[in-house]
Amino acid sequence: MSIIIDENTRVLVQGITGHQGAFHTGEMIKFGAKVVAGVTPGKGGREVHGVPVYDTVEEAMEREPNAAMIAVPARFVRDAAFESMYAGIKTIYILTEKVPVHDAMEIIHYAKLHGVTVVGPNSPGVTAPGRSKMGIMPNHIFREGGVAVASRSGTLTYEIVHALSKSGLGQSTVIGLGGDPVVGLNFVDILAMLENDDDTEAIVLVGEIGGTAEEEAAEYIAKHVSKPVVAYIAGRSAPPGKRMGHAGAIITRGRGTAESKIRAFNEVGVPVADFPQDVPGLVREKLNL
Repeated sequence: MSIIIDENTRVLVQGITGHQGAFHTGEMIKFGAKVVAGVTPGKGGREVHGVPVYDTVEEAMEREPNAAMIAVPARFVRDAAFESMYAGIKTIYILTEKVPVHDAMEIIHYAKLHGVTVVGPNSPGVTAPGRSKMGIMPNHIFREGGVAVASRSGTLTYEIVHALSKSGLGQSTVIGLGGDPVVGLNFVDILAMLENDDDTEAIVLVGEIGGTAEEEAAEYIAKHVSKPVVAYIAGRSAPPGKRMGHAGAIITRGRGTAESKIRAFNEVGVPVADFPQDVPGLVREKLNL
């Protein structure tokens, strides 16, 4: 078992004929994902890596996709997401970054009302080693196993997954929450899913400065999570009062500091790694390996 995607996931790629869409479609197929259709208006009838291209999602539904990857320019993301949701697709992953905030809010509000899972925007995707992949995470860093990773940072996700794999710790599901100001899933949403996932033995949360997602996760862990959890917080050395480049890494009114997040995790028994390469050792300690 895994969360969000598995071996039965049938992926539709919106924007499949673009550079990002075409390249990552090929990489997902190499990983073992079932990419069954693509959509680019005006380019129906073509093929990309053997995947048929349609002009509309409605036409592509003949291939029975149940998840959509959106790799279109930011100004078209809202229309693409609603096109898939109206067609009945229940899992939406948005690769695109800098989606207008009001568009993202509309997408996520509608999704919550209609039972649709939205990953992103500005997310590296979801990977379930041995089952499927929807997104842009590099194929070679993964191995099958029981450690789930949920992360607010794309590149740190890769670094920590690679460290886990090198140490012999495989992954059940790896998910990038997304770096835009408004995203579909948070740590609490993911923790609830992972607590009920039989294949997940331990959980790694990769947080960063800004916002209160980590503090909220710590409160949830204390009350609802029985599985071992390890964390890493990026941005410890960020100068106070300075706005950093990442959309989520904004500290306001003294909240969202690395110190407050580390303290919140430590108070509920979640060890926080000093460096990404320290994560595997903490996971092994938690699992008594």
